[in-house]
Amino acid sequence: MKNIFVINGGHQFAHSPGRFNRTLLEKTKQFFEAEEGFAVKTTQVGEEYNLTEEVEKFKWADIVFYHFPVWWFQVPFGLKAYIDRVFTAGHQSGIYHSDGRSRNNPAINYGTGGSLHGKKYVLTSSWNAPEEAFCLKGEFFDQKSVDEGPLYGFHKMNQFVGLSLLGSIHFHDMEKNADVEAELSRYENFLKMNFIDKELTKALP
Repeated sequence: MKNIFVINGGHQFAHSPGRFNRTLLEKTKQFFEAEEGFAVKTTQVGEEYNLTEEVEKFKWADIVFYHFPVWWFQVPFGLKAYIDRVFTAGHQSGIYHSDGRSRNNPAINYGTGGSLHGKKYVLTSSWNAPEEAFCLKGEFFDQKSVDEGPLYGFHKMNQFVGLSLLGSIHFHDMEKNADVEAELSRYENFLKMNFIDKELTKALP
């Protein structure tokens, strides 16, 4: 049995109703509930949550899913507040015990004090920016990918608490040129490839 914890970091704000990322959470939940060998828990950061319960979800999970839109090149403020509050509540309570350094030699081992080693995470992000803004020479993101550029710090945050990346998938041009049906199909294929096909391969003699 693998434990799947799905976080929708999107929430309503200004002109963004948060529908796409809520749909991703529901699709992820339905996908794993339809398969044997998975248990699922979810959190919507735009709704009320209990800090102790959220810490326990991270401790319970084998794989954490983060779904969120990117606002002004960063995570939505509700998700940032969630991380600040929940990870702080998890200090020496199951998420991280220290920054990893010792007072004897404080120059080394920073970022090695996480408590979630052996667990993995999946990241999805949705953008107004087209994919070409990341990969074409002379375009806005200087040919740095989403993971290497704007979300580098988000990956390091997860590494700090001991999580390792299983995979990421990004949805582009979602405001002006979205094909939601095609993107959801692409996401379902991502799930099948990373979870169902791999599990079948492991089962082969």
